[in-house]
Amino acid sequence: MGFQHKAFLAKRGNMKVVVIGAGIVGLLTACRLKQQGADVVVLEKGSIGKESSWAGAGILCPIHPWLYPDSFSSLVNTSLALYDDLDAELQSSTGIDMQRMKSGLLIPCFADDKQNHEEKAVSWSKAFDWQLEILSATQAGQHEPSLSTELNQALFWPDVYQVRNPELLKAVQALLQSLEVPIIEQAEVVALNEDSSGQVMGVFLLDGTMIDGDAVLFAAGSWSQGLAEQSGFTLPVLPVKGQIVLVQANPENTLNHIVKHDDAYFVPRRDGKILVGASMENVGFSEGNTVKGVHSLLSAVLKLVPGLSDCAIERQWMGFRPGSPDGLPFLGPIEGKRGLWVATGHYRNGVALAPITANVMASWILGESPKLDMAAFSPQRTIVPNKELGYPKA
Repeated sequence: MGFQHKAFLAKRGNMKVVVIGAGIVGLLTACRLKQQGADVVVLEKGSIGKESSWAGAGILCPIHPWLYPDSFSSLVNTSLALYDDLDAELQSSTGIDMQRMKSGLLIPCFADDKQNHEEKAVSWSKAFDWQLEILSATQAGQHEPSLSTELNQALFWPDVYQVRNPELLKAVQALLQSLEVPIIEQAEVVALNEDSSGQVMGVFLLDGTMIDGDAVLFAAGSWSQGLAEQSGFTLPVLPVKGQIVLVQANPENTLNHIVKHDDAYFVPRRDGKILVGASMENVGFSEGNTVKGVHSLLSAVLKLVPGLSDCAIERQWMGFRPGSPDGLPFLGPIEGKRGLWVATGHYRNGVALAPITANVMASWILGESPKLDMAAFSPQRTIVPNKELGYPKA
């Protein structure tokens, strides 16, 4: 990868970078690039922040992190440690509150669970310094009276935070505006502009417009695979559909903590609303909520948190997670295409990984080698499909 660093080091300070994708990863990376002296433009084929970054639940903890390699847990922990400063920066610069709060996360354990997470969860928590409490059924009920009384015990991480995704996106967009970074919506990229040596010089849009750049970053989420194919390389990122139902809790029937189970998760917001999510569907770009998907989520409410059964349903929505075969993101340069970089495939962990992705990618593009070992996330890595972390069955 050294050729990338040598090629761009001399340009640091006036380099122009084209960022494709206005989700949280693309927007926050554009901020960091601009703050380090680059000229940046963000291109979005649709509307700003309206895909998986908006649709997700904003849980600042990987889902079942003990299933991932240690390199992933180290990356996530480093990213989560950046959220204090990011929250302060955004509130100070924009006045927008991302509604970050410490909710804690509780996993109820039942006799008929398909997986028993306790042993691996305990080992992982010790290894990565996460406080974990093992609660009896009685203690779990005291923490969350709405839980089913059929549980055996519960695993509880008190230090897990959450954010409100739309508010986070608003804040980052406002910061970009204050930095005078242009974001062009309805700007679909159809091809790279390359010279005969493989140096990327920008992109072409669907309407024929050419956008010049010394470097191009693909942060296009679930649409990255198609964009890569158009550009002459392979990037196995597929959409994994997730449906969410929003309910309004009653004062006497609510949740105090995030509740996560293999069947569903439940995220209580400040305003008394609770997100119930999210399905895992390998159905391509099939849009819309379905009877089957919503029924599955509501069935999980009745089974896991029956105290919420009388809550009013307010709305439902869906999004497409950028899935990868092994559950890991693709971060780094593309071999053979000088000046082309990718930051995509974050799957279920885009918001959790956004701060470290933005910091690493911005500095890397501008010539500074990462202090973290990024080999596990290389776009050129040998991929071993993982049935637990990768694509769900079609």
